[in-house]
Amino acid sequence: MAGPLKRIDNWLHLLGPGIAVAATGVGAGDLISGTAAGAQFGTTLLWAAAFSALLKYALNEGVARWQLATGTTILEGWCAHLGRPFQYYFLVYLIGWSFMVGGGLISACGIAGHTMFPQLSVSAWAILHSLAGAALVLWGRYTFFEKAMKVLIAIMFFSFVASAWVLRPEWSVLLQGLLVPQVPTGSARSILSVIGGVGGSLTILCYGYWIRESGRNGPEWMRPTRIDLGVAYGLTGFFGVAVILISAQMHPEMAKGSQIVMGLAQRLEEAMGPAGRWAMYLGFWGAVASSLLGVWQGIPYLFADTVGLFKGLGPQERAAMTQPTSKHYRAFLAFLTVAPLSLLLFEKPVGIVVAYTIVGALFMPFLAITLLYMNARRAWVGDWRNGWLSTVLLVAALLVFAYLSFNGVVEGAS
Repeated sequence: MAGPLKRIDNWLHLLGPGIAVAATGVGAGDLISGTAAGAQFGTTLLWAAAFSALLKYALNEGVARWQLATGTTILEGWCAHLGRPFQYYFLVYLIGWSFMVGGGLISACGIAGHTMFPQLSVSAWAILHSLAGAALVLWGRYTFFEKAMKVLIAIMFFSFVASAWVLRPEWSVLLQGLLVPQVPTGSARSILSVIGGVGGSLTILCYGYWIRESGRNGPEWMRPTRIDLGVAYGLTGFFGVAVILISAQMHPEMAKGSQIVMGLAQRLEEAMGPAGRWAMYLGFWGAVASSLLGVWQGIPYLFADTVGLFKGLGPQERAAMTQPTSKHYRAFLAFLTVAPLSLLLFEKPVGIVVAYTIVGALFMPFLAITLLYMNARRAWVGDWRNGWLSTVLLVAALLVFAYLSFNGVVEGAS
């Protein structure tokens, strides 16, 4: 257990893959869903952001535990134990999810660039960000990607958390919103969007490939991995809460469409002067740019690995296919870079982001069910089976999603 810790030179190295997954998961979804929820329901939904971070930690820890215990990714485990029908389902979902998420991230980056420098249109900034992200992935190694993500998460974290501290409400109000779950009338869809947006969804699966890139293999890496993920999702929870705290002081009409960023910036400028406005601009850009870079770098791993599993290739052949130099990896990176640009024609960037957070949230119950099943079998994971806390969190996730989905249907029908 102590071996990996002795080989770690510093905390920044320990937190590498976790920082990457946090920076990818914290992005446009958190900002759009959190801002809309805070502006409409105030601090009553703070618990949803905190719960989402805890939930995503439990899910990601389960994914990492499976990989470190078995030596295979969770995707390999699904294909081996759930059969060929799952592979078809996952491939279709992966392509559809990537198209929607790619469009949302490109649009959000376009909004961020245009807000800071309006000389170029939203579409122009969106295209530039998409191409720049692809170029960084193609020409930069994993170590460069990890360093870039650390810089971006530092920008967005300090911008939003410092701003939330300036605008914080009374401690009693803050603690009530965090510790007393409330579901106000009409809030089910907002809660589902917050839980889907805060901390990522399908990008959780990228963590397995990132820990592999950083050389973490075997059960002896479990403790460092849990520390890595604990810090990552602690930052994620702070960020989600900060967004809701800031937006709770906005007028609801300013939390719609592309006015979201301007509304947040205006509120911070009132409290902090011009520095507050630019803190919001830079924080928003850091959040959406890091998400785009993380998705562009991580999701092609999943596609290439899925293709390799379809072909029945062995571990070494699939490992070669998932390298950024492989044609399968680069083909899907090209798809992410170009295909979602078509969604810019709809000129509803915020609507696209909200849609993909809900689509992402629907992936969570499936992941929870499979982790409850696969990580409970001693024959597969040995002594690294689900403990009582992991089981409770995963079951709670299923119950919450069932409740929110039911309320969402009722609200949509009323």
